[in-house]
Amino acid sequence: MPRLSRDRTMKTFNNKFQRNTTARLEAVSMADREISRIEDAIRRLKIDFDIYFNGSAKRPPLEARARLEANIKRISDNRNLTYAQRYQLNGLVSRFTSYRELWRRTLRARGEDLL
Repeated sequence: MPRLSRDRTMKTFNNKFQRNTTARLEAVSMADREISRIEDAIRRLKIDFDIYFNGSAKRPPLEARARLEANIKRISDNRNLTYAQRYQLNGLVSRFTSYRELWRRTLRARGEDLL
C-alpha cells in the first residue's frame, strides 16, 4: 500500500475515532446532567410533599411526582450509562422509592388514598 493512501486511511480512521469519542463524552455529560436534574427534582418533590403534609398546600403534588417517575423511567432505559452513572441513578431511585412509600402510607393514614 502506498504511503499516501495509508496515511489517508489512518487520518480517516483517526477522525472517526475522534468523532465517536467526542460523541460518547457528550452523551456521558448529558446523562450526568439528567441524573443531577433527577436528584434536584426528588429534593423539590420531598419539599412539596412536606409543605402539603404541613397543611400549607391544598393538593398533593401528584403531577410533579408523575413527571419525575417518567423521567426516571426514561433515563433508566438508557443503555449508554456508565457503571458509575448507573450506580448513582440506582441510589436516587431507591431514595425516591422510599419517599414514595412514606408519602403513600401518610396519605393512607390521613384517609386521602389518592396514590
